[in-house]
Amino acid sequence: MTPRPPDVPFVLRSRAAFVPDSATLVVADLHLGRGTASAVDAPIADSTNASSRARLRTLLAELGPATVVVAGDLLHAFDRVPRGVTDALAALESTVADAGASLVVTPGNHDAMLSSVFDGETRAACRLPPASKNENENENENESECKSEAQESVVVCHGHEPPTLDASLYVVGHDHPALSIEGRKRPCFLFGPGAYEGADVLVVPAFTELAAGATVNGMSARDFQSPLVTDADAFHPIVWDAGAEEPLWFPPLGECRQLL
Repeated sequence: MTPRPPDVPFVLRSRAAFVPDSATLVVADLHLGRGTASAVDAPIADSTNASSRARLRTLLAELGPATVVVAGDLLHAFDRVPRGVTDALAALESTVADAGASLVVTPGNHDAMLSSVFDGETRAACRLPPASKNENENENENESECKSEAQESVVVCHGHEPPTLDASLYVVGHDHPALSIEGRKRPCFLFGPGAYEGADVLVVPAFTELAAGATVNGMSARDFQSPLVTDADAFHPIVWDAGAEEPLWFPPLGECRQLL
């Protein structure tokens, strides 16, 4: 294991990241409808949706975010809305609203049908407001303010395309990273200090448990789908230890591949 860097602006939980300064919870890749679209029996899909809501409800109760940002691929099917998705999405929205939080989606490559089932707030990239700003002030900031605040700002996007906003930290999904440890595959985060044009990058694992995950142990940058991963060897894998209720930080992939 390696110590957690002292100055990272986020805390990690199981398949989720929380940014305290903006009271924002980030999850990615829920892939609602994946079970149905993949011909998995509906009861399995239904139980997976219920599990996602239960895990989200636990995070909301513990962390008390003002905002929940879904970093893309809220939906799974590209060209249709499978049965049960509308109800699952409504239940998800109610879970967030019941906790007193707002919901923002930064659409991913799977979200072509999102506008047909979701009328809430969407942004291509979401710059999180600093602790001293509220959401409206953040929305109304002018270009010069954006440039200065980009030096210490967090931007959430799906990660399938180059980001449209400058930031000091990008929080993305898309690649569904997982780490194989002694033959056991576990969802993981990836943290790359200064990894994208000098900005830090945090890749969060898929929130849905139906995603098998891409085993990053032997992956190089060309194996990742996100353009924000330019040097895989520089990224620290981080695994949530449910027993200890803490994240386990590993050395960068370039150093620890042979140890796993």
